[in-house]
Amino acid sequence: MDRRLTHLPAPPDPRPGRLPQVAVIALGSNEGDRGEMLRAAAERLRRLPLVDDLVMSEPIETVAVKPDGPDPDAPPYLNAVALMTTRLAPQVLLGMLHAVEEEQGRMRLERWGDRTLDLDLITYGDFASDTPHLQVPHPRAAERLFVLEPWLSIDPDAVLPGAGRVDELVRRLRSSDDR
Repeated sequence: MDRRLTHLPAPPDPRPGRLPQVAVIALGSNEGDRGEMLRAAAERLRRLPLVDDLVMSEPIETVAVKPDGPDPDAPPYLNAVALMTTRLAPQVLLGMLHAVEEEQGRMRLERWGDRTLDLDLITYGDFASDTPHLQVPHPRAAERLFVLEPWLSIDPDAVLPGAGRVDELVRRLRSSDDR
């Protein structure tokens, strides 16, 4: 082996990438082996291209939420939140989240229906979009303890852009539940 080659700088990447961003992803499942669904989804997300790191909260069990509100008769959810450091564009990441859902048997038959896996892009750095196909930050995240509490458990300084500190959002939601 020619040792002179080991001291040469690496050639520049012909595809300059974007800077890494932290994406917040909510994971939920209320069909099948829910814990295994979340674990397998996290492993699959870790293996996506241009993903540098992924940390997932411990799952929590919650009542299913339907368009009319909480539904205690529906199978309960296991919910978790993952913080992903990625260089994927937000639109590409969302498409990959949908692909992972489909790989794990998700069928979109009913809005807010029962599902093997639900992956929602909650935030992507400070990026914001309000298009029909990409709403970031997630428009209902500030109202959902099943997103905010797991997120807060892995990022005590979390901020939901446009809504404020996650710990304050949790405190407000908890105090309105006590009434």
